[in-house]
Amino acid sequence: MMDLSKLVQFATVRQLEYIEAIEKHGSRNKAAAALGVNTRTLKRSMEQLKTKAAVKGWSPDHDFTHPVPPGQMLRGVSTYYDPDGKIKGQWVMSKADTLAQEALMREAIEAMCEDIPKMPPAPCPANVSQNLCNVYTLTDSHVGALAWDVETKSGDWDLGIAEKTLVGCFAAMVEASPKAATCVIAQLGDFLHYDSAISAITPLHGNVLDADGRMPKMVRAAIRILRTVIGMALAKHERVVVLLAEGNHDISSSVWLRAMFQAMYENEPRITVIDSELPYYTHQHGDTMLAWHHGHLKKPHELPILFAAQFPKVWGGTTKRYCHTGHRHHVEEKEHSGMTVIQHPTLAARDAYAARGGWIAERQVTSITYSDKFGQVARNTVTPEMLA
Repeated sequence: MMDLSKLVQFATVRQLEYIEAIEKHGSRNKAAAALGVNTRTLKRSMEQLKTKAAVKGWSPDHDFTHPVPPGQMLRGVSTYYDPDGKIKGQWVMSKADTLAQEALMREAIEAMCEDIPKMPPAPCPANVSQNLCNVYTLTDSHVGALAWDVETKSGDWDLGIAEKTLVGCFAAMVEASPKAATCVIAQLGDFLHYDSAISAITPLHGNVLDADGRMPKMVRAAIRILRTVIGMALAKHERVVVLLAEGNHDISSSVWLRAMFQAMYENEPRITVIDSELPYYTHQHGDTMLAWHHGHLKKPHELPILFAAQFPKVWGGTTKRYCHTGHRHHVEEKEHSGMTVIQHPTLAARDAYAARGGWIAERQVTSITYSDKFGQVARNTVTPEMLA
């Protein structure tokens, strides 16, 4: 059995508890029983810890115990043995820790979610229409972005303004929409403006972004906003489906957002958080297919055939089909063969990059009501100006 004391330097707080329990009780099974956790959970966490340690250069089972510096990951080890099999020399090669970041983030999320306070069930509303589903779309909210109206001519935007605007406009959508039994909160990606605790840059291309404050402030604001709008939806609807989609600005953050809110509401039977690592999402409402994609990987005209191929049972079991996207910050809607694709605009004020590029779009959000038999039956649009 591996000497777990050597793994302490790589462990999370929860994993330290696991290690102490294993050393105290003598086995993983006894440790899990003492801590009141599933044996598989403890075993998986320990295996993830070993993987993390190996990425950092510590794996005595493979004859290397030279941890690489912080911010680096192991690229390879070259070991020279003498005729008796003893190590005479070892060369450790490292590289920037990029590929391992997501795996380590998932590990941290799993440990964090075990201790997240679970929200108790909320009172269920009465007199709702079982055949209706309201879809509330929030896309490209860019919480954490910074815009100066003097420079952009489209309004100011910072953390405080973002929270006030998103919550206010969502409340107006909910109030204006029918009392449907089901609703979908379709957060379509780019909810957070950037994805790094070190610098405000786009995750794929490293473009420098105008940001308001540090990442912890952005994360706290994002969580407050989502908890608030979910609470509003629960007060009006019998069933709430929550979509926290991947965007090109928040690829990694969308992972922990989904995990966090799944854990937070696991005791609330009226909430379903769509659990999909594939950035194409669906919900079937009777004969109506509802589909979503941020828009960063496929263009609107490519989506109908993709969803037909990716989700053949949902496609074949419906007669009305709608796909919702964001990403491009403006309105575009077109009916294709078998599916209507609706591109939604943003509530966020444009930043300096968009202003200098000459991109102009109306800021608004729209809730769309769908019948389980007839497809779209109503719309309600809200603009930031209406909050005044």
